[in-house]
Amino acid sequence: MFSKKPAPDGRTAAGARPVAAGTFSILGADIVVKGDIVASADLHIDGTVEGDIACAALVQGEGSTIRGAIRAKSARLSGTVHGGIEAAELVILKTARIEGDVTYDALTIEQGAQVDGRFAHRVAENEAALSLVG
Repeated sequence: MFSKKPAPDGRTAAGARPVAAGTFSILGADIVVKGDIVASADLHIDGTVEGDIACAALVQGEGSTIRGAIRAKSARLSGTVHGGIEAAELVILKTARIEGDVTYDALTIEQGAQVDGRFAHRVAENEAALSLVG
């Protein structure tokens, strides 16, 4: 009962699962976070975040608001963002409203999305090295 060994299903004594590849975290519509978020897992946000976000992959719901910078390998945005965005793969859906500069490797924007800021294509390190060689 009070053992510190994980249960057979992988749960710890406190009932939480250890972080493993393929996991994700969800912030529901009723959640307001004031502070930075750093996640090694994927993150789905339907609530409000007042702070910077760094994660592997971000999915933002339509009713969500983020006031802070976003750094992610991939991001799919459909809510409101007040802050800069840096993502390797970025998808901006038609319901998105973004105020801030956007840096990306690959970009998709649906018709109807609103972005007030500058777009900058990131040059991959290997592309920069190749251009210096030639």
